[in-house]
Amino acid sequence: MNNWLFKHIDNSALVVFRIIFGLLCFLESVGAIFTGWVKRTLVDPDFTFNFIGFEFLQPLPGNGMYYYYAIMGVFGLLIMVGYKYRFSMFAFAIMWSATYLMQKSSYNNHYYLLMLLSAMMMFLPAHKYASFDVKLHPEIKRYSMPQWCRWVIIFQLFIVYTYASVAKLYPDWLDTSVIELMMKAKKDYFLVGNFLQQKWMHYVLSYGGILFDGLIIPLLMFKPTRKYAFIISIFFHLFNSVIFQIGIFPYLSLAFSLFFFPAEKIQSLFLKKKLFYNSKEIIIPKLKTPLIVVFIIYFIIQIGLPLRHHFIKDHVLWTEEGHRLSWRMMLRSKSGQTSYWVENKDTKKRTYINLKNYLSKKQISSVSSKPDMMWQFAQRLKQDFKKKGEDVAVYVESKVSVNGKPYKIFINPDIDMASVEWHVFNHSDWILPQKEE
Repeated sequence: MNNWLFKHIDNSALVVFRIIFGLLCFLESVGAIFTGWVKRTLVDPDFTFNFIGFEFLQPLPGNGMYYYYAIMGVFGLLIMVGYKYRFSMFAFAIMWSATYLMQKSSYNNHYYLLMLLSAMMMFLPAHKYASFDVKLHPEIKRYSMPQWCRWVIIFQLFIVYTYASVAKLYPDWLDTSVIELMMKAKKDYFLVGNFLQQKWMHYVLSYGGILFDGLIIPLLMFKPTRKYAFIISIFFHLFNSVIFQIGIFPYLSLAFSLFFFPAEKIQSLFLKKKLFYNSKEIIIPKLKTPLIVVFIIYFIIQIGLPLRHHFIKDHVLWTEEGHRLSWRMMLRSKSGQTSYWVENKDTKKRTYINLKNYLSKKQISSVSSKPDMMWQFAQRLKQDFKKKGEDVAVYVESKVSVNGKPYKIFINPDIDMASVEWHVFNHSDWILPQKEE
């Protein structure tokens, strides 16, 4: 174990990855400002839907979130150039994690992955070469890193891609109906719009997605298939970038390829002035046992979290319980028809809620099909009416369609949503079974 984990290898891949990672952190942060994402998601709405339990995380008032994301962008640049790397990486990780937990109307799996990687990168010696830290403190300069630094990245990727592949093995994906729905929204795309409507293309995308996610890590690990897998990765991720417009994730995924190619190749391509390390020295750190324990616990959690929906009643595609943090990426199309009303407990007066008076367009979509956000909105309505001196019950009448299928009743309309508890790891009985008409 010691020989495998703590054998030193050349650190060129990690150094180059740090530079790309910092650049992508910068682009993600400032891009969120200039594309209007910050405005739509964190500035314009009256409130955000936090991850339950993190209600203390609220957007800064006024233009505060613009400055917040600009500061994150600065930390991204500092990571890229390796200036005060540990602090810069820690600051970015904390700030990014806060914004991730602050809202979930615009949930995206790569936001979660970036949070995990940011935390992981704090512990990796990615600043020991080609950095301002080395220029200021030459004594920290190193040409090597422990082998575990490479394997934690690879194992994390294996978990992400494997769960993404397995999650696609269900009827609506296999018969291409999900991809067909997704591609209908792209029919007006310049040049490729009509091409994306072809049935054979839907089969290529559906089964190609399963095969790519399931096989890409083993194929990159295996020397005879590595180059071909990398070429396929380029086409796959650029396609996703253009068609689905999912930010930095495709380019981050391509950057991971650095850890699969021989270190001497990375060094000769990107760091020609750097000495290549080939001593294979084994250096056992003083904190070996705590380090191993931390990573064992971390990866047990990473393996376990995506499995939790199997222990919750009904199907995750319907209930959404266990969906987040599970690498269930771009798996379904879901829409809802929902109305909310409150009933004064004293006078029995019923008041219907105009969602546009409370929520943004994106939020309205979320509180029409995602039960945790429905529950949170019910709590919000109860508090809002309480400030007006009314004690109310909150009721929801909701029908949901999954993957274009007929709408079915989703929420028990007789339940006061403001009086029930939210269960993180258990099923909420007010979510009706999928078979309910």
